[in-house]
Amino acid sequence: MTRVFVARMVGLPVLGPDGEHIGRVRDAVSAVSVGPRPPRVLGLVVGVGSRRRIFVPMLRITAIDAGAVTLSTGQVNLRPFAQRPNEVLVVGEMLDATVRVVDRQIDATVVDVLMEHTRSRDWLITRLAVTERLGVLGRRGPVQVLPWAAISGLSLAEEGQGTEQLLATFDDMRPADVARALLDLPTRRRYDVADALDDERLADVIEELPGDEQRDLLRHLASERAADVLEAMDPDDAADLLADLPDPESEQLLGLMEPEDSQSVRRLLTYSADTAGGMMTPEPIVLAPDATVAEALARVRNPDITPALASMVFVCRPPSATPTGRYLGCVHSQRLLREAPFELVAGVLDAELTRLHPDAALTEVTRYFATYNLVCGPVIDDNDHLLGAVTVDDVLDHLLPEDWRSEDPDPTTTGGLRVPAAALPPTSKGGRRA
Repeated sequence: MTRVFVARMVGLPVLGPDGEHIGRVRDAVSAVSVGPRPPRVLGLVVGVGSRRRIFVPMLRITAIDAGAVTLSTGQVNLRPFAQRPNEVLVVGEMLDATVRVVDRQIDATVVDVLMEHTRSRDWLITRLAVTERLGVLGRRGPVQVLPWAAISGLSLAEEGQGTEQLLATFDDMRPADVARALLDLPTRRRYDVADALDDERLADVIEELPGDEQRDLLRHLASERAADVLEAMDPDDAADLLADLPDPESEQLLGLMEPEDSQSVRRLLTYSADTAGGMMTPEPIVLAPDATVAEALARVRNPDITPALASMVFVCRPPSATPTGRYLGCVHSQRLLREAPFELVAGVLDAELTRLHPDAALTEVTRYFATYNLVCGPVIDDNDHLLGAVTVDDVLDHLLPEDWRSEDPDPTTTGGLRVPAAALPPTSKGGRRA
């Protein structure tokens, strides 16, 4: 089935690929809707045993029919389900909710919810089965199945939620999910949320927005705050944003930034955006040769460092700030885990790994990552100074279409080209909370 009423799924057995019984459907979980776009169904709540309820992502589901729900694997995460602030229980919260039929301006009650499998392989809540309230001794009219956009009262924007309530909803969401939700908000409301976010959180969200929306939000901010937000952004993202602004505007913001922050951004702006120098971050993990493995692992554990950047540490002669002293080599994080904590990083160097030149074109950088199976690589100048590091996310940003951030995410497509499901990596056991 590609169209299913959720209430009718409750109680259906959930089976593994070989027919083994896992549990029964108890509810469905959708993302909070912001604006008129239909919300995405994230997964199912499955009852296992008499009391335990677990979460099964929709990507694990291969078939839904009148008799059962079939999963792609018999391995499930048995961690008890815990609802997040940005999630809605379809049966538990949407059913029996009072909504408004927009064109007739009358109240109605939700009696069921239709979720539909789209071409992007997402399950979306596209229609609601409602009954109108006739106001006579509690009588209700006949059941009508209406499009999501024909109903108000279930999305944040339509409920007139204040900015504080929106912020509470966004609090536990990843920056990319907050950015996607902001795109659904009216411009005025988007500005209100931006004004209320702190500089670091706003910087993380702006990095995930399409270019036009990045520039729009930055121009909405007062110049001094815009400079503070740019300082909180990753230097390579700040450089990309400033490069798209007129020179006088860009120069004004650079002048308001702290010198140590603006200096690294100015250096990145000297390179073409589609070269290793233009894509690199100037703040990789840099250690002196007398640093120990324990010190290196402590740096890698920093939660503010992205997983790609934490996959490799670079060893250089002083100074350690880029451009560094003479580059000696790198150490992969996996190698650090295999060594004694008291060993020196100088003794476990990979000095033979090919280096990227700052003028290396995008195609050369892409081949580099594919050839050496890396997610991070050093950028070295002609004088053996480490200038920064390119990570795989920087490469993907340039390979994907310019408007990829404004499109609904689809794990089975890349740049509009469909990828066979078998080619996708398996979902981790803890995928929902990973």
